[in-house]
Parts: sequence; C-alpha cells; structure tokens
Amino acid sequence: MLIAFLPTLRRGALPLLLLAGAPAAHAQVMQRELGDFDLKVGTTPSRTMAQGLVTPSAGAAMHGGIDLTHDSGFYVGQWAPSLGLTSDTTWEVDSYAGYKRKLNPALGYEVGMIGYARPEVDGDSHEVYAGLRVLGTRFGAALSSAIGSRASTLYADFGALPLVGLGVSMKVTNYQLTTPYDVGDGSLVNGYHDWSMTVSRPWLGMDLNFVYTGSDLNGDRCAAYAGHNPECGGTFTLKAVRSFF
Repeated sequence: MLIAFLPTLRRGALPLLLLAGAPAAHAQVMQRELGDFDLKVGTTPSRTMAQGLVTPSAGAAMHGGIDLTHDSGFYVGQWAPSLGLTSDTTWEVDSYAGYKRKLNPALGYEVGMIGYARPEVDGDSHEVYAGLRVLGTRFGAALSSAIGSRASTLYADFGALPLVGLGVSMKVTNYQLTTPYDVGDGSLVNGYHDWSMTVSRPWLGMDLNFVYTGSDLNGDRCAAYAGHNPECGGTFTLKAVRSFF
C-alpha cells in the first residue's frame, strides 16, 4: 500500500521559482492571473495532458516547474523532476506545449507535444499526444520516440460507473524495438504490448486504486521489457493516495 505525498520545495528548480518565496514552501502550486494568461508555479506538476494519459515525470527530493496558459487554450510549461544534486539522481527537464479547447460542456479536445531532456545521460525522448472528452468519458492517444524504441499508447477513462460508484480506466501500449532483443535461445523480441486496468473509488478521504498490469512477454523474454508497468508479468497492486494540501 502506498500513501503518496509531495515534499515542499526548498530551492528553486527554475529561476522563476526563486520568486515564489515563502508561499511555495506551504503549497504545492502558486497561481496568478497575468492579463490573458494564467501562471502556475509549484512543487508538483500542475497539468496532465491527453485526458490524463501524459504527465511530466515524478519528482525527486528537489523539483519544481512552471505552467503558462492563455485564455485561447494555448499553453506551455516546463517541469524539472530532478536537479541531479545527489549521486543517485540525474538532471531532467520536461518541456511541453499544446492547445486545449472546450467546445461545449460535453465535448472538448487537446493536442500537444512534450520533450524529456536528460543532459547528463544519453536518454532524451519526446512524445506527441491528443485527447478527447465526450460526456463523462475521456480518451487519450500518444506516440513517443526514445533511444532504442518507439511506442504508441491508447487510453480510456470511463469515469464513475453508475450505481456502483467505481471509476474505471484502461491503457494499452505497443512497443517496437529499433534493434531486436536477443533472448539467448535463438529467438528475438522485435516488439511487445503491455496494458493496465485501474478500478478506483474514494474512501475515508483517500483515493483507493486497484490496478492490474501485464504484458505479452513471459519467461526469458521478459528481459526485453522496458514498458510502463513495474513488472513484465501480470501484477495486482493496491494504492491508497491522499493529498495533505
């Protein structure tokens, strides 16, 4: 069981974060309106993209970011999940830009791109994404490219189901390897799929998430796995998440 919380920011991840001052030490996000723009500065990512499919990387002990949105729907942002100040972390900066529009109360869409820059290691990657919201259902799609592989992902969040009050979401990803992985028994892995399904519900001020993950790899072929899930094989996980701010 995981009880998740985010630490406060002690030093700025970006120069603008230094201007946040004392309020940033007590809140995850500081928000200001600047004319037609909405500015957010904080110690936790203030945006998810493609209806929740795409999000900046999880933060290490010292992290922060900035998000700027125009009234027209255009937005840009930058998030530093790690400053690489300790021996077991590396500097990373995630930069994104996109456009999000609400056509009416029941329909909206979004398109954009996010890049993950890791200057200290050879591990830069980027991802283009799109999202669609129809009534209470959200759909997302993303195409990503990294060193050694390409991936395409589809996501659906059906919201809270009537009567039972449970939230249900699903995600499936196809990976294509640039260079086939040699398993060692004469067979090669050229690509694979993984998937996840989450059932959630609120309970005592927490969000309980029951997650099932898996892939089409097994046995020795799991050595080629580098997907979204923590394990190659089928796994059930219970997460309890509570916000303290």
